[in-house]
Amino acid sequence: MEAKAKERETLASRARGKEALDHAIAAAELYMKAAREASSTTEKTRFKKRCEEMISMAERLKLSSPPDSVAAVERRLKLPRTSRQIPTGEKNILLRGSRLHGNIFPPWESDPDPKEFGGPPFIDPSQFSLSERQSEVFAGWKRPLELVQKDAEADEKQMRRRLMESNGDYDLVQDITTDCSVVASLCASINHLKPGPTSILPALMFPINAESGQPQISASGKYIFRMYFNGCFRKVVIDDRLPSSSTDRTLYVVDRQNPGLIWPALMEKAYLKVRGGYDFPGSNSGTDLWVLTGWIPQQIFLQSDDVDFNQTWRRVKKAYDYGDVVVTLGTGRLSPDEEEMMGLAGEHDYAVLDMSETSGNRKLLVKNPWCDGLVWKGVGSSARVSPDDGDAKEQPAKLKPGTFWIGFEDVAQNFESLYLNWNPSLFTDRQDHHFTWQLPEPNMANSFAHNPQYSMEAQADGNVWILLSRHFQDAELDIARSRQAPTTTLAAVSNRLGFMSLYIFASNDGWRVQLPDNKAIYRGPFVDSPQTLAPFEAKRGVRYTVAAASQDLPLPRYSFTLTFFSRTPLAVHPARDPLPHYVEVSSAWTRRTAGGNAASPTYGTNPQFSLRVPPGPGGDGSGPLSLLLSTARDDLPVHVGLVWAGGARVSALTQRDLVASSGDYRRGCALAEVPRVDPGVYTVVCSTFDPGHLADFTLRVGSASPCSLAPVPADAAGRLRFRLPNLVFLPPAAASNKNNAPASSSTTSLSTLMLTDRAFGGGGGSSVDDESRDETTTTTTARLRKRAAVEVTRLTRASVVVSPPNNTGTGTTTPTTAAAMNPGAAASPRRSPAVRLRVVYGSGPDRTVLAATGDGEFREVGRGGLRTPEFDIEPLVAARRGLWLVAEKIGLSSPSSSNLAAPSPWQGIHQATSPAQQQQDEGGLQVEIFSDAHVTVGEWEVVDA
Repeated sequence: MEAKAKERETLASRARGKEALDHAIAAAELYMKAAREASSTTEKTRFKKRCEEMISMAERLKLSSPPDSVAAVERRLKLPRTSRQIPTGEKNILLRGSRLHGNIFPPWESDPDPKEFGGPPFIDPSQFSLSERQSEVFAGWKRPLELVQKDAEADEKQMRRRLMESNGDYDLVQDITTDCSVVASLCASINHLKPGPTSILPALMFPINAESGQPQISASGKYIFRMYFNGCFRKVVIDDRLPSSSTDRTLYVVDRQNPGLIWPALMEKAYLKVRGGYDFPGSNSGTDLWVLTGWIPQQIFLQSDDVDFNQTWRRVKKAYDYGDVVVTLGTGRLSPDEEEMMGLAGEHDYAVLDMSETSGNRKLLVKNPWCDGLVWKGVGSSARVSPDDGDAKEQPAKLKPGTFWIGFEDVAQNFESLYLNWNPSLFTDRQDHHFTWQLPEPNMANSFAHNPQYSMEAQADGNVWILLSRHFQDAELDIARSRQAPTTTLAAVSNRLGFMSLYIFASNDGWRVQLPDNKAIYRGPFVDSPQTLAPFEAKRGVRYTVAAASQDLPLPRYSFTLTFFSRTPLAVHPARDPLPHYVEVSSAWTRRTAGGNAASPTYGTNPQFSLRVPPGPGGDGSGPLSLLLSTARDDLPVHVGLVWAGGARVSALTQRDLVASSGDYRRGCALAEVPRVDPGVYTVVCSTFDPGHLADFTLRVGSASPCSLAPVPADAAGRLRFRLPNLVFLPPAAASNKNNAPASSSTTSLSTLMLTDRAFGGGGGSSVDDESRDETTTTTTARLRKRAAVEVTRLTRASVVVSPPNNTGTGTTTPTTAAAMNPGAAASPRRSPAVRLRVVYGSGPDRTVLAATGDGEFREVGRGGLRTPEFDIEPLVAARRGLWLVAEKIGLSSPSSSNLAAPSPWQGIHQATSPAQQQQDEGGLQVEIFSDAHVTVGEWEVVDA
C-alpha cells in the first residue's frame, strides 16, 4: 500500500494541472488506507502525516486553477473536499449511467474550450417529446431572435444582450408545460442563480462570465450545462432552439419582467433533456434542484407526527437568512372543491421567495409558478394583509401575480411536503460511493440480507448527512409513461416507481445486519423520490451500519450513489458479513405443510430441514450460527427454531430440545442467532403462527464453517405404508355382548374399564369389581389398552403414526353407552381423553420400549396426530421376545351426567349403537406403520386382565 502511495506522490510532483491533482488525491487516499491497516501506532502516525501532506498539496493545486474555471468557482463557494479515489468498478457504473434516453451525458472532466461555442449554427440532434396538449399548439423549434418581439429602436446587439441580461427583478412562470416542479425550483433558487459575485451559475452554465456570473451569448447557439445526476456532475449539451407556439401560450419558462430573457428557458431545456422531454410525467422540486444545482435535497413530510414544527422553523429560517437553503413546497391530492375553497392546486409545487417572523407571526412568501394560477385564500392571505402591517414588503401592492403570504401553521396544515435543498458548503468533507443493486427475490425482500450496506466511522463527534440517490434509467420513464392515463395523479405515477429509505444501526459494530428491527437509531421514511436523506449525529469511534431499503421498486436492477457529508473525516467501506459462510434454501408452506406454531397439533407438518454443522475453523469445536427466515408476505408472522433432533422430523417441540429460537413470531422475517453451537446434526423448523397460511419462504443459514442444509422428508416419504384396522376402544362388557345384544342394552359401569399395569403385564392382575364401585361416583378415570403383534423378516427402520379418522361425522347425535345407562341425564361437556402408543419387545416387567408417542406421555390426538420417532427392529429379537404395538387411552368421564352427544373417537369412549356399527372402521383412530421393509401386523386385541 505504501509503495502505491509513493508512486502516486511521485507522479503528482511531475504532472501539472488536473492530472497532478488526481494523483495527489489518490496518494492521500492510499496513505489514509495504509494508516487504517497499520499494525503499530508509529506506522499509523507516519501514514496520517503523509496523508495530510498530500491533502495540502491537492489544495494548493486547486488554488492554482484558472480563475474562470469550475474549480475556482467551487473554491469560492467553499464546497466540501472529496479525497476518495473512485475504484474502477465504480467508474464503470458512472460510465454506464452516461447513456440516457438515447443521449450521452459523460461525467464532467474539465471546463469546455471557448472555441466550442464558435463556428456555424449548432443543431442538437436529440429528440424532445411533447405532450398531446403541447403538440396541438407546437409551431416548430426556433432560435431566440425568432421568438422575441422585434424592437425597432434596438439593434441586433441590444436584442442579443436582452436574451441574457435582466433589467431588474425576475418573475419566472410556466404556461402549458407539465414541469411545475422545475419552474418552482428556478423561482426559488433565482437569488443563487442570478448574476452577481455570489452566483453559483458560473459552475453550471457555459459560456458565462465567471467573475460577474453573467451568461454569455453563444455564437453558434450551443450551450453546455453542468448538472448532477447518476452519481456525478455531467455534461449536458443543447442548442438554443426553443419550442414555439401557434397561440399566445408558451411552451417554455418565461420571465414576465424580462420577456426576452432565455437563459432560464435554456436551463429548463437542458434539464428536460435529462428527464426525457417536455412531456415528462413530473418530479418534485427537491430532486430538480439536486440535478440543477447539486444542493443536498431533504424532504420533510408535514403531515407526519414526528415533525417538530418549532424546531423546523428555527432551523430553516436561520439557514434561509444565511442563504444556505432553498425552500419549496408541495401539495397533496385535492378535490376541485378544496382547490377552489383554499386557492391551492393539488399535487403542485410552489416556490418560497421569502420567510418572515414578526412578533411571533411566522409567514412565508409563496409563489405559484403557473402564469394564471390560484393563490391562497385562507387566513393570513395576501388579500387580507392590513395596509398598516408593519412590514412593507408584505403589502399586497408589492406582490407579483401568483404570489401570496401564508402563515407557517397554514403551510403545515395544508401542504404535504416541505422540500429543502441545502448548500453543500455547510460541510467540509464528502465521499461518494457508487453501487449496483440486484434486487432480491420477493422471499428476501422483507429482510436486509441482500440489501446494500456500508460501515461508517467518524474521527470526531458531529453531524453526518447521508444521501441515497437512485440513478435515472430509461425503463423508469417507460413505466411512468405507459401507465399514465389522463386521470392518473402525479402521486400514482410516482408510486409505480417504488419507494426507498435509509436505516442506520449503531449496535452491531459496523457489520451487516439482516433484519430491519427496532435496533436502528435512524429509520427513514419510504419516499417515492429518487433521493432520500438521513441526517444524524455521529459519535467518535462508533462504527455504524448504513443500510438501503426498498419497497415495490419495479425493475430488477438499479444503480445508486451513497454520499456522505460531514465536517470531519470519515472511514467508509462496504459492510462485511459477520459470518464467512452462508447457505440458502427456498421452500413453501402449503396446504399440507402449513402446520402453525408449536402449540398447534399440526406443528410437526411444518417445513423442516436437516442442518449439519461441522467443527469450527481449525477443528476447534463450537462456533456461531444464524438462521434467517424470510417470506414475501409482510403481514405473515413467522418463526424459525433450531432443534436438537439429529436431522429427523420434529413432531412436537419441547424446551429442552430447543437450541435456538427467533423469539416471538415476527411479520415478514425472523432471525435466530446463537453465539456457540456444537458440531452435529440439527433440525430447523420453519413455522407460521396460525396453521393454514400459505406462502413461499427462504431459509438462510450463516456459520463459521460451511454447513449443509437439506429438507427433512415428510412422514413416510419413501417408506412402505402398512395400515392397521382402525383402533376403537370398547368397554369390556360391550365387547362381550357384541354378538348377543345391542349396545344400548348394556349396563356396564365405566368403573369396569379400569385396568392396572399388572393387567398389562399378562398375569396376576385383576379388574376392578363392579360391585365395589358406586355408580353415582362423580368422576372416574378410565384407562384402556389394546395391542397388536408385529413381525419382520430383516432389520427394519420404521415409525408409527396415530391419526384421527378421515370421517368424524356430520354432527348427528349418536347415543353412547353412558347415555344408554342413564338416558335421563342431561348433556354436559367432556374433557378429551389422551392416548399413548408404544412399541415394545416382550411383556411384563422384562418389556423393552423401542419408541413411544409424545415422549412417552399421554397426549390428545389432534389434527396433526401423534407419531413415534424412527426406530430399528431386530428380527431375531422380535421373534424371540415378541414385538407389540401397545395403544392406551386415559380419560375422564361423568357417569352421573352421561347423556352425551357422540364425541369423536379420540375424545371419549366410543360405543356404537349396534353390533354392525361397532365393526365399522370409520369410527376409530387410524394407526399406520411406515418402514423400509415389509412388516406383518396382527389384529388389535384387548389386553386381558
